[in-house]
Amino acid sequence: MDTDDRWAITETLSRVGHVFDDGRLDEIDTVFTADVVYDMSAVGMPVIDGIGAARELAQQLGDHGPIAHYVSNVVVTGQDGDQVTVDSKGLMLMADRTLNGVVHHDVLRRESTGWRIARRLVVPQGTEVPA
Repeated sequence: MDTDDRWAITETLSRVGHVFDDGRLDEIDTVFTADVVYDMSAVGMPVIDGIGAARELAQQLGDHGPIAHYVSNVVVTGQDGDQVTVDSKGLMLMADRTLNGVVHHDVLRRESTGWRIARRLVVPQGTEVPA
């Protein structure tokens, strides 16, 4: 994997916060594949199946869910062709002003439009990944 791919992957992960925090849900396809599975059950939120469901949940949560997302410590942990596994750390500022530290375990796919998240598992910092 070259530096350009690593940069594009990190940019995709960073863009998630901008898309959701700014309410730019019409740009959700710039971060997720159409068939994304986004599992937030370990932080008390649902498992989302598909880009439409992700958009719908964001609209439903409105001001009750996370209001700011931050990502850091991005590490590509594996690659199989046009698919990579990536771990990163994140902070979620909630509407009640509490701050939650999380770890993202992602699978990204290279599509014709660039790298997109196909699967995301979010777990609280210090929690083991469910089997």
